[in-house]
Amino acid sequence: MANLLPSSTRTIPDIPSVPRHIAIIMDGNGRWAKQRFMPRVMGHQRGVEALREVVKACRSLGVEYLTVFAFSSENWRRPADEVSFLMSLFLKMLEREVANLHQNNIRLKIIGDRSRFDAKLQQTMREAEQLTAGNSTLTLTIAANYGGRWDMMNAVQAMLKEHPQLAQGFTEEDLSPYLSMSDAPEPDLFIRTGGEQRISNFMLWQLAYTELYFTDVLWPVFGREELEAAIASYQKRERRFGRTSEQLPGKQGA
Repeated sequence: MANLLPSSTRTIPDIPSVPRHIAIIMDGNGRWAKQRFMPRVMGHQRGVEALREVVKACRSLGVEYLTVFAFSSENWRRPADEVSFLMSLFLKMLEREVANLHQNNIRLKIIGDRSRFDAKLQQTMREAEQLTAGNSTLTLTIAANYGGRWDMMNAVQAMLKEHPQLAQGFTEEDLSPYLSMSDAPEPDLFIRTGGEQRISNFMLWQLAYTELYFTDVLWPVFGREELEAAIASYQKRERRFGRTSEQLPGKQGA
């Protein structure tokens, strides 16, 4: 198995002016609802609408990959009624949105450990992915029951199952094809809404050289204007990948 996508730790990847891949932690749904004296679940419902808007904006701006953290492996610690609502909302979102995604040539991919989801949700996931598999305008990846450490552990186990001899030693190139995001370039831009400034076990391998952007804007009110502000910040960054400023194209001296 080969992974042809460049690694930011092994090569210097292309630096697009518009991020080719954006990863987002959609934080602040519960606080948005609390500020309005609403149940937390209302914030999650409004969050789905925000995601719809951001997907539309990414597609029109030329972003090729959008990966969002919908439910972490640690979110099972939340109150049982909230977890139950999130599972129901996820199912309804897939049922309602997949036809629209398909119509707009958007591929849907879901990463994470599906074993804790009920049979109906797992089947709906498979059907949504199958329907949109051939689409090419934008790949929307939803991380559900996902954790970055889980991803790496799962990849190592899968790799060693197929290639037991690699237990004696393996390379990044050996492992990369088994990671959940092996078919996507590493994110150019990571966004976290809601004011927190941490990665929270999201895409730990893939974010090695990603530009990080944190905003106090709560996810339910994050839209195209806020996305464009994040991209504008990204465009001002100097992406060196271990080099000095003087080594960058167009710079003089050493």
